[in-house]
Amino acid sequence: MRSKNHENLTQVPTEGFGHAYNQADTDRAMKTNNDKLTFSGVVSLATEIRPRRPTLEVAFRGLTLSIGKKKLLQCVTGKLSPGRVTAIMGPSGAGKTTFLNAVLGKTSGYKKDGVVLINGLPGLMQSYKKIIGFVPQDDIVHGNLTVEENLWFSSCCRLSKGMSRSHKVRILERVIESLGLKEIRNSLVGTVEKRGISGGQRKRVNVGIEMVMEPSLLILDEPTTGLDSASSQLLLRALRHEALEGVNVCAVVHQPSYTLFNMFDDFVLLARGGLIAYHGPIYEVETYFAGLGIKVPDRENPPDYFIDILEGIVKTKMRGNVTPKHLPLLWMLHNGYEVPDDLQKDLENIDTIRELYTVRSISSEQSSEEQSENTDSVHRNLSQSNELLERKTPGVFAQYGYYLGRVAKQRLREATQQAVDYLILCIAGICIGTIARVRDDSFGVASYGYTIMAVSLLCQLASLRSFSPEKLQYWRERESGMSSLAYFLARDTVDHFNTAVKPIIFLSTFYFFNNPRSTLRDNYLVLLALIYCVTGIGYSFAIWFELGLAQLSSAIVPVVLVLVGTKPDLPRVIRELCYPKWALEAFIIAGAKKYSGVWLITRCGALIQGDYDINDFNLCITIIILYGVLFRLVAFLSMLKLK
Repeated sequence: MRSKNHENLTQVPTEGFGHAYNQADTDRAMKTNNDKLTFSGVVSLATEIRPRRPTLEVAFRGLTLSIGKKKLLQCVTGKLSPGRVTAIMGPSGAGKTTFLNAVLGKTSGYKKDGVVLINGLPGLMQSYKKIIGFVPQDDIVHGNLTVEENLWFSSCCRLSKGMSRSHKVRILERVIESLGLKEIRNSLVGTVEKRGISGGQRKRVNVGIEMVMEPSLLILDEPTTGLDSASSQLLLRALRHEALEGVNVCAVVHQPSYTLFNMFDDFVLLARGGLIAYHGPIYEVETYFAGLGIKVPDRENPPDYFIDILEGIVKTKMRGNVTPKHLPLLWMLHNGYEVPDDLQKDLENIDTIRELYTVRSISSEQSSEEQSENTDSVHRNLSQSNELLERKTPGVFAQYGYYLGRVAKQRLREATQQAVDYLILCIAGICIGTIARVRDDSFGVASYGYTIMAVSLLCQLASLRSFSPEKLQYWRERESGMSSLAYFLARDTVDHFNTAVKPIIFLSTFYFFNNPRSTLRDNYLVLLALIYCVTGIGYSFAIWFELGLAQLSSAIVPVVLVLVGTKPDLPRVIRELCYPKWALEAFIIAGAKKYSGVWLITRCGALIQGDYDINDFNLCITIIILYGVLFRLVAFLSMLKLK
């Protein structure tokens, strides 16, 4: 039987979904057995037939990142292995996040030295971004979507396009179950203004967005920060379950408990200056430092104690009078790595203690059988073809459909905000229609000028909400390989509804209080083109500037352009570059066409004085729309380039 939570996931029950949910229940039962480490759980895990994910091993040799003369990472050598969970730790300013950026290939703006190998071969990490999951330190999720909707959208856009819908449901259910999100799956995540789920739950959703796309490499920046001990262990169990699937998991963590620390497989300890003081298995770290004379006292957490040693907070006597600043150098010598030139002078201080170079105990090494087994496994996994690593995700049109559904749902949940926009437009129509009536001798230049100014300002400000609030979400999705074109087109498509409705809202009150000669149809066409144009300008401001500056620009620019575009003594070229000039001309021509009889003389004189042609109505509408298209193109290109 399908559970109540299952019923909420889809509106149309099908046989495929029923099979998916039954299989999800089976997976859940098997996971319970595996967590208990019973014999039946181990057998079930070994005999289960599940598609193996492509594995991704990242090795780095002599990796150095610097800005100017300042080195953020120095001679970092090691590797992140598939099927293992690695903890990155170190004092503040040691370069932990920089290390993650280097692993992900985000090194633009840095001077980079050294080599990064992917599955044993040189390559660009960006080529594998569709199978790499990165969980940022900040919880970048959509607050006006539910937990399940956030996860489902990520899975639809980032899993293989050939994967069946029922298989995606199974993955979704497994992630929700492993992260403990079952009880809140239909709850809105929430925003700053509107309370939603708790901070710890939000962070787990942040991790789940990457887990549902079944990555081969999962990088997490401080995933346990802000979580209590129970939530942190729940998250680590989920990450270990991912590692069992062959995922390469790497996480920056701060002050983990002893229990949490021992749930990791490998440990990278960074010292200030981006130097590695230790990089190896968790179970060897205390043995290694004990060989240097650093023994962890009882009731002390090993990683915290080692960081205190590096920072000089805890004083301890080490072998050979070695100081904490020598620990990264000793690690290089211990592993036979090349020592950088700026550390050569420190070699003189420790050159007499050769025994420190080989402090690792032979008994702590892996047995020959384990090494042989691991080597064979790595060779089998690394021999997979490039086609397997290059995941084929849904194309632009398919992602456009997913984005369109998501944006439409978000707009419906912002109905109150939309209603306020419509109400303000109604009030603007009443004010302008009452104060600035259309006069026959001037064709209502003043009234239409105020109309252009008010509608441009209000609609341009409203259009900022299409892109300003979701910049971080967009950048995260873009970095994961999702389509920017689909994102932009979906948001613009949904905004077309407002473009079509807002002229009717404004004219419904403006016509009642002003009653101009021009037809409702002509005025609607002018306002339709005008709102389309200023919406494109609003997109550009939202992408170029922060929200406050974008709002200020959207309030000032329409007023300035109206003043410039309607000032007759300015050069014609300058006026024609302003969209209000064409909107005003279209309004005047629409009214002038309705004059007859003796008013024809007045009409002809006013048109000649304003340098208008009564046959240019369609030209004016076309130019305004072209301005809208141009600004949308500028906004889209800016969205691709700006960060």
